[in-house]
Amino acid sequence: MDEDFRKAALDYHRLPRPGKLAIEPTKRMATQRDLALAYSPGVAAACEEIKADPNTAYDYTARGNLVGVISNGTAVLGLGNIGALAGKPVMEGKAVLFKKFAGIDVFDIEVDAADPALFCDVVAALEPTFGAINLEDIKAPECFAIEAELRRRMHIPVFHDDQHGTAITVAAAVRNGLLLQGKDLADVKLVTSGAGAAALACVDLLVSMGLRPANVTLTDIKGVIRSDRSDMLPNMARYARDTNATTLEDALPGADVFMGLSAPRVLKPEWLPLLADKPLILALANPDPEIDPDLVAAARPDAIMATGRSDYANQVNNVLCFPFIFRGALDVWATTINEEMKIAAVEAIAKLARVEASEVVAAAYGGSAPVFGPEYIIPKPFDPRLILEIAPAVAKAAMASGVARRPIEDFAAYQHTLELFVFRSGYLMRPVFEAAQRDPKRLVLAEGEDERILRAAQTIVDDGIARPILLGRRYVIAAKVKEMGLRLDLGGAVRVLDPAMDRDVFDRLIPEYQRLCGRLGVPPEPAARRLTSRTSVAAAMLLHDGQADAAICGGTGAWGRQVEYITPIIPLRLGVNRPYALSCVILQTGILFLCDTYMVVDPTAEQITEMTLLASEAVRGFGVTPKAALLSHSSFGASNSGSACKMRQALKMIRERDPGLEVDGEMHADAALVQAIRDRAVPNSRLTGVANLLIMPNLDSANIAYNLLKAAADGLPIGPILLGMAKPIHVVVPSVTARGILNLAALAVVEAQAMAVSPDSAE
Repeated sequence: MDEDFRKAALDYHRLPRPGKLAIEPTKRMATQRDLALAYSPGVAAACEEIKADPNTAYDYTARGNLVGVISNGTAVLGLGNIGALAGKPVMEGKAVLFKKFAGIDVFDIEVDAADPALFCDVVAALEPTFGAINLEDIKAPECFAIEAELRRRMHIPVFHDDQHGTAITVAAAVRNGLLLQGKDLADVKLVTSGAGAAALACVDLLVSMGLRPANVTLTDIKGVIRSDRSDMLPNMARYARDTNATTLEDALPGADVFMGLSAPRVLKPEWLPLLADKPLILALANPDPEIDPDLVAAARPDAIMATGRSDYANQVNNVLCFPFIFRGALDVWATTINEEMKIAAVEAIAKLARVEASEVVAAAYGGSAPVFGPEYIIPKPFDPRLILEIAPAVAKAAMASGVARRPIEDFAAYQHTLELFVFRSGYLMRPVFEAAQRDPKRLVLAEGEDERILRAAQTIVDDGIARPILLGRRYVIAAKVKEMGLRLDLGGAVRVLDPAMDRDVFDRLIPEYQRLCGRLGVPPEPAARRLTSRTSVAAAMLLHDGQADAAICGGTGAWGRQVEYITPIIPLRLGVNRPYALSCVILQTGILFLCDTYMVVDPTAEQITEMTLLASEAVRGFGVTPKAALLSHSSFGASNSGSACKMRQALKMIRERDPGLEVDGEMHADAALVQAIRDRAVPNSRLTGVANLLIMPNLDSANIAYNLLKAAADGLPIGPILLGMAKPIHVVVPSVTARGILNLAALAVVEAQAMAVSPDSAE
């Protein structure tokens, strides 16, 4: 890593507070009674129940959702034996993945014990604390004996992810790769480069799925694992071959599958012709694979290629499976993670890549979901469907194999609880980011001198989300980029335009701007000055003129004034009567979209109808099915006030224009979020579960609710998102963060992609 990235990584771990984890209470602690319930004397009741029945610990404590990520630091990532303490940042990182992907809490435990027996004693003694154990970064061959001993001694799942997480993901890739190549697992010849813990676990799992051991040839740094070698471990010896082959090159002729878990560039390009027709090549060494995918594409176009890297097709990444395997195991109180559960995970992952994407998933990928084929044999790590497919499959396998202590009775209800994890935090935006990355557009950022814009621009470039155009004074932007330690290539990947100096670009836009605002009280001379002095105007004109595909304005000054600058330039979509503002708040319990938070002070029933339909369309763009509630002080006809009648009238019009939309009202806010309250108020509501799109009767209520949720519930805001505009343009509020700018930038790019496909709907 370069020095700038290293500094950024250190700052990330150190600021604003050290580390990546914290502990939060899950119960209220506000009164003396709360204290009495949580501790003495109330806690004794829970203790007595657990004493009488140990399984009730899953009901009365956090054990059922708590995993121990445990390491002795003897094989940390690519850093080797750096010790338990130095490995702690990695274990914290693994804990964050568990939480973010599957809602699982983690204690990371670093054990200063290189001796396997001592390590096992420490971990086994911790069994009462956890629902499962994830062993991490323990070197071979000790990792085999440690896992086997702990599985023998403990009655909760013990899972060495370096072995089995990798094996499950590899097996899913092999399953689908062979399917596309028209080959059967039982018939193929497999050659490995590497015979360590991960490679052996991969082979073991494939053998349990039907690969014939006689068709496996292992190689390591010393060459082919032959039966005459004397330094083999038992789990390696069972694949030892009685052969004259001594090197990897000797083993390759006729191989259908090459599986590399070893070192960079060990598979030579000149050896590729030795492989069988239509081979599957998994070059999984990181950061540099065993062979460059471009070399494979040139020499063997009939091959399907996978690596461990995100910048190539078919990334094999164990984050595809481990959070969701533990989720399924914990939810049935499994005593172990057995072979049946691992195979169930393999098949669920493989099936997910083959299944035709639903409308929701297609929307999450910007309208162009990945299609099963040589460039897509395995789901992407941020596919929102992973938890919904893998966790139930693992839970069912645990139940069928007899290791589940609490079988799930209603899988439909279980599926619904899993949906709460799908779009929490980064999940909401990640599919949007990936869609933007597939076809980056020209994005003009009006306030190019703002540090938040510059930080966002750096991430936009690093992640390949867009091709930024920064508006501002070149010398100011260049100085700030240097001062902030950014790596923006001004004049290269990032274009800089100064409205006051780049006359060749902006002078020719002046007549058109004068025409657009000539009858809006802006005389020609002030119009010319405004174009060169107000960056929001300049950004909107670049978008209008086709020199940009999307625009982000604002961040300084009044939000409403910035909107006034752009609305004469960028028209409304056909059939839309006025713009609206949709805001989103990501909460610990899920996601809420609120409308209209900024634009219309007191909307009519017709405007309520229009904003609801536009907002529902925007929500679908996130890959979320809208569930809309029209809010009021009245619930289902309890009042005949003007605002209540307005919402009732809007409901009727919405249902006429979009009969398939799940919407109801008018209702109290608590009824929108709690189905039991709604059921008591009305027996036949078309709205099910928890509403995620709240339509307010006026701007006051929308804006107040939005800001209360941000502050009181620690909500992560996204937006405001302008609805109804003919081209992708958004205006950020003064309190926006660099992350908020990044989110809107990705949204704007995806909107531009959609408009490029269907331009008739834009204007």
